[in-house]
Amino acid sequence: MNGPTNQLTPTASAAPAVSAVPTTTLWRPTGPEELALVAASDWRAWPPRLPDQPIFYPVLNEDYAIRIARDWNVPASGVGHVTRFEVETAFLSRYPVRGAGGRTILELWVPAEELEEFNRHIVGRIEVVHEFRPQR
Repeated sequence: MNGPTNQLTPTASAAPAVSAVPTTTLWRPTGPEELALVAASDWRAWPPRLPDQPIFYPVLNEDYAIRIARDWNVPASGVGHVTRFEVETAFLSRYPVRGAGGRTILELWVPAEELEEFNRHIVGRIEVVHEFRPQR
């Protein structure tokens, strides 16, 4: 993809209807440390970024999240998880969709200083939908 675009597709929330606000499904590949912090938030928020992490990047494609969790998180951490969550679509319009090397390899780049506000626009809970471990 050449440059950022705004192509977010609203979806029905997987969580029980709390509001009639349209949401977009996002995925996030994550390792065990970050997942433990998400669990500590009652599965409702992403933890603050570390100093060397200026951007929080959820992805727009489950397959891309699976590839990152399986191919990067497992070798780095011994386990990789894919999470799924819903965010208010109107709020997400401020973040351009960015291509990261292919037609279906799409991310949102949320500046670390905006993550707390981003978390306030999550609808429902963050859920783990896949887990990967080293193959024996």
